[in-house]
Amino acid sequence: MDKKRIWKSYRFPIILVMGIIVGALLGVTLGEKATVLKPLGDIFLNLMFTIVVPMVYVSITTAVGNMVNMKRLGKILGNLVVTFIITGMFAAALVLVVVNIWPPAANTTIQLANAEMQEAASVGDLLVNSLTVNDFSGLMSRNNMLPIIVFAILSGVCVSACGGEESPAGRLLNNLNDIIFKMVDVIMKLAPIGLGAYFANLVGEFGPELIGDYGRAMVIYYPMCLVYVVIAFPAYTYFAGGMTAVKRMLKHILSPALTAFATQSSVAAIPANMEACRKIGVPEDISNIVLPMGATMHMDGSVLSSIIKISFLFGIFGQPFTGVGTYAMSVVVAILSAFVLSGAPGGGLVGEMLIVSLFGFPAEAFPLIATLGFLFDPAATCLNSSGDTIASMMITRMVEGRDWLAKRIASGEAEA
Repeated sequence: MDKKRIWKSYRFPIILVMGIIVGALLGVTLGEKATVLKPLGDIFLNLMFTIVVPMVYVSITTAVGNMVNMKRLGKILGNLVVTFIITGMFAAALVLVVVNIWPPAANTTIQLANAEMQEAASVGDLLVNSLTVNDFSGLMSRNNMLPIIVFAILSGVCVSACGGEESPAGRLLNNLNDIIFKMVDVIMKLAPIGLGAYFANLVGEFGPELIGDYGRAMVIYYPMCLVYVVIAFPAYTYFAGGMTAVKRMLKHILSPALTAFATQSSVAAIPANMEACRKIGVPEDISNIVLPMGATMHMDGSVLSSIIKISFLFGIFGQPFTGVGTYAMSVVVAILSAFVLSGAPGGGLVGEMLIVSLFGFPAEAFPLIATLGFLFDPAATCLNSSGDTIASMMITRMVEGRDWLAKRIASGEAEA
């Protein structure tokens, strides 16, 4: 019975891991010939990206629209911002200690002369363009996740003001939400094949290039991510709901983490995160708001990588990475760049452009940290995305109280 229960609980993550392992082995064996498998991965990824925009819009609008008490929405959003910033600052503190002990640019063969500082871009313009679009058609693209979220929240507030879930629009949205999540369930059944094929292509195409001048930075970054996962994640989860929460997190976090690692996309992992939160017992109105917003705003892994990139560039251009002012600016830029990252693969380019711009590095700096960004992306996205589920648990504790998980298990609203 125990074996059957274990298999039932971990069947999908085990199959998912096996798919990725088989894909990685095919990538190593076939090399560049593994690109023949890329279409299978692209089909799965395209299906995930196709469903993500309506899923984010409908789930947030439904969650907000169903709220009779707008104070609860305000409490969720307020605690969300506080949680995202505080966890980002913890990540920043860790990486600042690490880069001062092991500078990532030490002994690199990349040689560039000191460059003149350029004029920084307008942060105001950046924020406007990150939160809004100038045409409704822009809301149809996954490249504008934050504007979609803002528009969905406004839509939900208006639905709530016009009758909420009992109104015709409210009933339609709830039905659409059920339909979309049924579609997500169907698509996720293709994940082991799709992610395995996608990973085979990545390993086959880029594996040999992971060694070189960037090796030191990678040796620093990947173990640091592991330390963060082992120490910070259980600590955050324990705060959220004690040892019961930690055990439930460990049981259900693997699927979204692997999806994010293999696809290098927080957005692609939203459906897996939604399923993990449901099984853990996070209330849907919280997970439906936190997870889509977390896919573009909660990026502890990207904060870790951003400060390593900044320190790397300081070393390359012969500038000392020291001083309270430099550290404070690095933390602010790292968190700000994480807030404007797109959830799509390669979306870190937005944050990297922001780093180069705000610190005034020359254009030559961009390809340097873009390369680092690509090498860091799997681990960074894994931390970013799996951290969203943990953030949802923390926010639930702050919104519903210390005993939220025990109450939901006792009421049957969470799996026993």
